[in-house]
Amino acid sequence: MSEYQYYEFLAIDRPLSAKEIAELRALSTRARITPTSFVNEYHWGDFKGSPDTLMRRYFDAHVYLANWGQCHFSLRLPHDALDAETAAAYTTKYAFLIKETGEHWVIDWSLNESEDYDRFGEDDGCDWMARLTPLRDELLCGEQRALYLGWLAAVEAGEVKDEQLEPPVPAGMQQPTSAQRALVKFLGVGLDLLTAATIASTAAVEDVPAPEERETWLDTVPANETRELLHLLLDGRGQQAERTLKARFAAWQRERRPSSVAGTPRRTVAELRRLAEEVAQLRLRREAEAHARADAERRKQREAYLSTLARDFDRAWATADQQAERGVASAYDEVRRAVVDLAEAYQRHASHEQFEQALQRFMAPHRRRTTLVKRLADAGLWKKR
Repeated sequence: MSEYQYYEFLAIDRPLSAKEIAELRALSTRARITPTSFVNEYHWGDFKGSPDTLMRRYFDAHVYLANWGQCHFSLRLPHDALDAETAAAYTTKYAFLIKETGEHWVIDWSLNESEDYDRFGEDDGCDWMARLTPLRDELLCGEQRALYLGWLAAVEAGEVKDEQLEPPVPAGMQQPTSAQRALVKFLGVGLDLLTAATIASTAAVEDVPAPEERETWLDTVPANETRELLHLLLDGRGQQAERTLKARFAAWQRERRPSSVAGTPRRTVAELRRLAEEVAQLRLRREAEAHARADAERRKQREAYLSTLARDFDRAWATADQQAERGVASAYDEVRRAVVDLAEAYQRHASHEQFEQALQRFMAPHRRRTTLVKRLADAGLWKKR
């Protein structure tokens, strides 16, 4: 299998200038570049630029995928979207990084050694940006579940030591958004570990700010920030203005309110792994029980069908004879399946001797149909003579 790499970058808060587009074009003559995006695929060679540099200078989101089992997702956030304490609580050494870059945070989720070869053999990376980018708006509004999932991916990768305590578990982990579910799949977080980790999460609470709370905050917004937002609106960048406004309001709320997860007991990684083993055992037991119920239901349905055949063997043989007369391969397949069913129906509701007699009568006019004879012989129902 040839090598394949997919790079995609997205500018969300502001479009690229003509000068910036020219700078990006110098890095790649083949890339698809627009004022809001940069996309390139490689079947040989590699990208000459640095994704870290592009994220610092130009873009707000980045997806990378390589078919040898590696993928990355990055988001750039304004500095007031996170505080240093939160960033330090969740970041790890390799799999999940939160880096401060002057006016921004750059958050990197990574999967570096996946053994899901089927997924990476088929995944071309094209749809991940649309599925994952909504995480940015969630983070801008103070939502931290994606941060915990990044830390959990590092646990899945074996990067975090057993004695280390988990970071605060955000509320609502058991009710993930579609973007959070996509992140779990993107990072290959196992279902058992995820289930174990979310046990300690409280339910998400719909937090609709009261009008008076908004009024209180609006009274604190400096005039220069108000003018900045108005300029964004006049420049046709209304979405950026809305995101900026909501992010600043969410930051103000976080400063005034105690953390909803501050009092939640924190577990060690070893405890999480033990919980994941218990979850796995429970899951396997439930799957085995469900499989047994499904098997019982199939056997019940099979028995009912065979009983129906046994009530009118002659009609079933006549139907098989009509199929055989068609003389085509698909019809012979139908005959083989019908005779297999009849053999079992005779075994349960009559006798093997009666089946052999009925089969001899059925085959009398069809012995020269070599294709049919071969199918029945292969099924162990007829001996070639």
